[in-house]
Amino acid sequence: QVQLVESGGGSVQAGGSLRLSCAASGDPFSLYAMGWFRQAPGAEREFVAGISQSGVNTYYGNSVKGRFTISRDNAGNTVALQMNSLESQDTAVYYCAAHRFPASLRKGEVEYWGQGTQVTVSS
Repeated sequence: QVQLVESGGGSVQAGGSLRLSCAASGDPFSLYAMGWFRQAPGAEREFVAGISQSGVNTYYGNSVKGRFTISRDNAGNTVALQMNSLESQDTAVYYCAAHRFPASLRKGEVEYWGQGTQVTVSS
């Protein structure tokens, strides 16, 4: 089992930046591919970014490519999402997620979820 706790959400103006962090505990962190999803009001949950167990491979949703960067620290059991050039459309609750298989994570198959953190971008 893995417990995930996000932090770093908040409010920012369009064009600004935020950095989300997710701390993991429980099973060995390096066993899991990690990712971020988001859900805006009235919308389905959307894949944002993923990273393989080693951190070598990263994956992004089309709407965030070139603006967001995912990274992980296996020694510290954390995964981060650096969000730059934020737009109002990025407003959502952001969730940290884990799955043993990166391909499954990209399809939205998640074994463990965090509780979510709100990101609000004002124009």
